[in-house]
Amino acid sequence: MKKALITGITGQDGSYLAEFLLSKSYEVHGIIRRASTFNTGRIDHIFVDYHQPQARLFLHYGDLSDSGQLSNIIYNIQPDEIYHLAAQSHVRVSFDMPEYTGDITGLGTTRILEAIRRSGIKTRFYQASSSEMFGDAPPPQSENTPFKPRSPYAAAKVYSYWMVRNYRDGYNIFACNGILFNHESPRRGETFVSRKITMAIANILKGTQDFLYLGNLKARRDWGFAPEYVEAMWLMLQHEKPDDFVIGTGQSHSVEEFVQEAFSYVDLDWKKFVKIDKRYFRPLEVDNLIADSSKAKKILRWHPKIDFQKLVKIMVDSDMKRAGLQPVGEGEQILKKEFPERWWSKD
Repeated sequence: MKKALITGITGQDGSYLAEFLLSKSYEVHGIIRRASTFNTGRIDHIFVDYHQPQARLFLHYGDLSDSGQLSNIIYNIQPDEIYHLAAQSHVRVSFDMPEYTGDITGLGTTRILEAIRRSGIKTRFYQASSSEMFGDAPPPQSENTPFKPRSPYAAAKVYSYWMVRNYRDGYNIFACNGILFNHESPRRGETFVSRKITMAIANILKGTQDFLYLGNLKARRDWGFAPEYVEAMWLMLQHEKPDDFVIGTGQSHSVEEFVQEAFSYVDLDWKKFVKIDKRYFRPLEVDNLIADSSKAKKILRWHPKIDFQKLVKIMVDSDMKRAGLQPVGEGEQILKKEFPERWWSKD
């Protein structure tokens, strides 16, 4: 039985990845931060008490700022694969907390790489790089596009990217950078724009919210479906040699298009409900991100099934169900058609 260690296991990607690896008979370990309230909502449905013989998911307290504890966890578990997903991952917040973002998102990666190097274990390492690293580089962006970061978050991710390359080349560690473009799902954090939109629609229909406040509607992103992206992470670590891969759909849509698509799906006029709040604008904007994933398609045989319109319908339906409303239903039909035997639990 293979062992995998996931940082950020309680996040969107971490929860889907944990389910995916369990479906492939892995023993899965996750690092979580100690908190006075439970923060494991995304993985509670797959957690089995440690005392049960069928338990294959184990959680460990740790923090990316604590190199000693990270080293202990990695040495004691000796995982075959490490998926480093944890970070201060909110771009707008990174402008307010640049030092913290650099410490956690940037140096946190170095602490794990050093733990691997010092322990001498043979493991395969995945680094969650980000399309934000490309900044204002002209689209489409591929593995050969120069990085032009436009936020503290993006700068920290660029630092992590190059540390992975250094440890791969200098110490012969099997380390990969997955440069993932925006990927969403019903488990997306509630402060991210895609989820803010779909939650607001459900609340407006329910009568508990009057308006949706957003920032820059003109920013364009390449939006995909998170469960497909965690499969790409796994494929990278199954490849015969470590490498870096861009993952995305190759399509770009603006925030305004996301709003239009989501509101029209439930027959609402978005212009009656959306207001602009300048507090949500970034000091530096990234205008247009479009993935060139031809390398991943050729080498990893990875191809996305869920396009922009399908993604929006899946997310709106999910948040309507969460609000106790009857969903339109097309989103669930899309999932049944594209993933008849899906490995993740229904959201």
